Amino acid sequence: MAARMGFKPWRDEDGDVIGWKKQAGANSKLPRILITHGNGGCAVFRINYLDNLQKVEACDVYILEYPGYGARSGSPTQTSFFSAADGAFGLLEKQQGGRIYIVGESLGTGVASYLAGAHPDAIAGVLLIAPYHNLTDVAQYHFRVLPAKWLLPDKFESAEHLRTYHGPLGIVVGGRDTVVPEKFGRQLYECYSGPKKLWEIPSAAHNDLPTEPVEWWRELVRFWNQPK
Repeated sequence: MAARMGFKPWRDEDGDVIGWKKQAGANSKLPRILITHGNGGCAVFRINYLDNLQKVEACDVYILEYPGYGARSGSPTQTSFFSAADGAFGLLEKQQGGRIYIVGESLGTGVASYLAGAHPDAIAGVLLIAPYHNLTDVAQYHFRVLPAKWLLPDKFESAEHLRTYHGPLGIVVGGRDTVVPEKFGRQLYECYSGPKKLWEIPSAAHNDLPTEPVEWWRELVRFWNQPK
């Protein structure tokens, strides 16, 4: 599946596959997009995620796989996700290349927010699709009679991580999203103090958000590249 779409395995320094990559050409100065995907699938299912973005601007795409997902070994926890993200980001920093942008979706917005906070000076822009202020609030929304604060070990506190990031932050929410309702994304947007833009798509459900047309991605690129 990956090969048909022009993707190759993305390997760490030990030769282990940590995700998938698609490089637009030999130009080492092209922007690089790191995708942290959502919970409902593995990295290979996101190989067409940024098709429309690549029609707007040539870029290299890297899709991180989480421990315990797809063919990657390990256990899926917040700690292992963050460690895997740090390792992947370290590989990008070591290689020659252009600016690094992070695109996170759903559960992966917590990983993207962590990366932005942990590496604020190395990230040129962030896009969060169906994000949340923290995952505890989303869990409490779905399980109202249970004390989610005490039962959920992995809290993915996106707002707290973003406190140390001050670059462009784009947020996309869907009006018909019943998995991560739009109010959680708006809450995250309101508490962010850096340059930001909110896209509200009233007709979009949770899985509709990544399929926006070319014109929308062109608007995102303009936002990311606006003078600081």
